[in-house]
Amino acid sequence: MCKKIIAATLFLLVSLLFQQGTAYAAAAAVTTDTGITSWMLTSTALVLLMVPGLAMFYGGLVRTKNVIGTMMHSFAAMVIIGVIWPLVGYALSFGPGIFGGFVGWDSKFFMLQGIDESIMPTHIPEYVFAMFQGKFAIITPALIAGAFAERVNFKGYAVFIALWSIFVYSPICHWVWAADGFLFNLGAAGAIDFAGGTVVHISSGITALVAALYLGKRRGYPNNVMQPNNLVMTLIGAGLLWVGWFGFNAGSAIASDLATARALTVTQVAAAAGAFTWMIIEMFQHGKATGLGVASGILAGLVAITPAAGVVQPSGAFALGALAAVFCYTAILIKNKLGYDDSLDAFGVHGVGGIIGALALVFFIRPSWMADAAAKVGGSWTIWQQLGVQATAVGVTIVYAGLVSFILLFLVEKTIGLRINENDEMSGLDHSMHGEHGYGLINLN
Repeated sequence: MCKKIIAATLFLLVSLLFQQGTAYAAAAAVTTDTGITSWMLTSTALVLLMVPGLAMFYGGLVRTKNVIGTMMHSFAAMVIIGVIWPLVGYALSFGPGIFGGFVGWDSKFFMLQGIDESIMPTHIPEYVFAMFQGKFAIITPALIAGAFAERVNFKGYAVFIALWSIFVYSPICHWVWAADGFLFNLGAAGAIDFAGGTVVHISSGITALVAALYLGKRRGYPNNVMQPNNLVMTLIGAGLLWVGWFGFNAGSAIASDLATARALTVTQVAAAAGAFTWMIIEMFQHGKATGLGVASGILAGLVAITPAAGVVQPSGAFALGALAAVFCYTAILIKNKLGYDDSLDAFGVHGVGGIIGALALVFFIRPSWMADAAAKVGGSWTIWQQLGVQATAVGVTIVYAGLVSFILLFLVEKTIGLRINENDEMSGLDHSMHGEHGYGLINLN
C-alpha cells in the first residue's frame, strides 16, 4: 500500500509537468527597486528565523526526553518543504490555475526554471517573492506538530508534512493568494488574508485538532503531570517569533511604503495587547502572571493580527489582540475540560486565533478600504457583506483542511505508521527516534 501511495503521488507530479495553466498576458518590462528588494530579502530572513524560534517555543514545552524530537519537527519542515517548494510547491500555489482553478501549475515553474530573469510588477525579482512565500510554506506544517508532540514516528511525520504541503497547503494558498484564486476574487475585494490567517493558521490549526483527535492522547495524559522542560527556552522562542513576525506581516505588503509601516505597527500593538490581556486574565484567575501565559498571549495576538495587518488601524489591532487572548485562553480551558490532547495548544492558539482574526477584522476595517471595495462593485459594500466573504473563506479552509488532513493521517498511519509504540513513547522521542539526548543530565520524567 505504501508503495502504491508513493507511486501515485509521483505519477501525479510527473503528469503535472506536462500541464500548462492559462497563460498570462505578457507584461511590459519592469525594473528592480533595490529598496523594496532589500526589505523583502530582510523579511524573508525574518520569516525563516521564526522556524527555529518555533522549535525553541515547542521544544521548551515538552518533557526532557522529547526536546530534540520536538525541535526536529520544525527543522525537518525547513529541510523537507525547502525541497518541495522550489520543486513543485511554488508552481502549485502561484502558477496559473488548472483543474478548474483547484490548484496552480505551469511546467515553467518546475524547479523555478521559468523565473530566472523575471521581475514582478512589485519591482522585486520573482526569486525573492518565491523564497519569501516558501518560508510561509515551511512554518505552516511545522505548527501542526504542536498538537501531537511526544507521540509520533519521525518517518511518518516527514511523509505526512510532505503530502500535506502538496495536497492541503498549496491548494488553499492558491485559492486565497493567487490572482485567479476563487477566494481571492470573492465579493468586492476578495477574502482578506493579508499574511496568512486562513492559509497558515486556520489550515494548520484545524489539521492540528484533527491529528490530536485521530492519534489519541499521550500515555498518562491527563492524569500524569507533564511539566515543560525549559520555559526559558520557550520564552526565547516566543521572542524570536515576535521579531520574525515583523517580516511575516510587514513583508506581506510586498512593498516598502506606508502599507509596510502600517502592518509593522499593528503587529507590534496586537502582540503586546494579546500578552497584556493574557496577563490580566491570569492575575484575576490565579493571582499571578506566568511566563507561559505571556508567551501564549504574544502568539495569540500575533496570530489574530496576521490576516488583518493590511486593513486595520492600531485601535483595531489592540482589540483583535485582546479578543484573541480571551478566546484562545477559553479554548485551552475547554480543551482541558473535554480532555483531548492538543499537546502544545496548536489548535487553541493558531486555529482559534486565526478564526477570530479572520472574522473579527471586519469590525475594525479602516473606512478607506471599505470605500475602495464599494467602488470596485460600483455601489455599496457593507461590513456584513465582507463578513460573509470572510466566513466563506474560513469555512472552506476548515472543511477542506480537516477532511484532506484526516485522509492523509489515515493513509500514513496505515502504511508507514505515525503513532509510536508504548516502549518508544516511554523512552522518549530523543532516544527512540534519533538516538540522542537534549541535555547531558538525563531526566526521563
